[in-house]
Amino acid sequence: MEKVAFITGINGQDGSYLAEHLLEKNYTVVGLERRTVCESADKMKNISHINGSERLVIEQGDVTDLSSLQRIVDEYRPQEIYNLAAQSHVGVSFRTPLSTTEINLNGCLNLLETIRLVDPKIKFYQASTSEMFGDNIKCPQNENTYFSPVSPYACAKLASHHLVGTYRKSYGIFACSGILFNHESPRRGENFVTRKITKAAARIKMGLQDELRLGNLEAQRDWGFAGDYVRAMHMMLQHSEADDYVVATGETNSVQDFLQYVFDFRLKHYQNWL
Repeated sequence: MEKVAFITGINGQDGSYLAEHLLEKNYTVVGLERRTVCESADKMKNISHINGSERLVIEQGDVTDLSSLQRIVDEYRPQEIYNLAAQSHVGVSFRTPLSTTEINLNGCLNLLETIRLVDPKIKFYQASTSEMFGDNIKCPQNENTYFSPVSPYACAKLASHHLVGTYRKSYGIFACSGILFNHESPRRGENFVTRKITKAAARIKMGLQDELRLGNLEAQRDWGFAGDYVRAMHMMLQHSEADDYVVATGETNSVQDFLQYVFDFRLKHYQNWL
């Protein structure tokens, strides 16, 4: 039987890599596109290279609109749903706590309710985050580490994380949360520190920028590659039992380390071009 997967947030970094991965595994992929008042010409650029696939379907909808989710799931009857739609920037969540919570919490709840009402056999993946650990500095952190969120983004994600566990226990739904640490790629949004640094390095080399200003250079991060992490998402839903999983490299580096590596790389290659 042909497998069908429904991905919310398909045009984001993770959604695009996951769509690629599932298409390679001969899934039919249904992606959710949220129509906005001010449409961006490049909002679909992350999936432009696969947009012509006959097994990729893009549907209009919104995770905050239960009826649109129920319509799509009822029509395509996916075996797997991956909820990657989110307001994903921590800093922005302090400026827009209500909309962040509506998207990140109610979006998850609407999908869980859709599964419960339309087809309880659907497997569900929720994108949780290491930000839920917050100011708990115990290392290493794992699935049993105490959560202590410190932003509206992390609070909304933690509430969704607990909802996943509740629907798993109370309704018997196969629901998993992936507690992912930082994962990067060229498709990462340019408001995240890794892309700020790489973009600035390129602009400085081209004479378009003179300096780069950053915050705490000593901050430590566990950085992985998004293309690897989406494979972990898929693997979670192939298990015989649902559970929650931390996904990380196990290695941390400072922002200073990342900054040094990028500018050393830029300098080395610039010298090679001379």
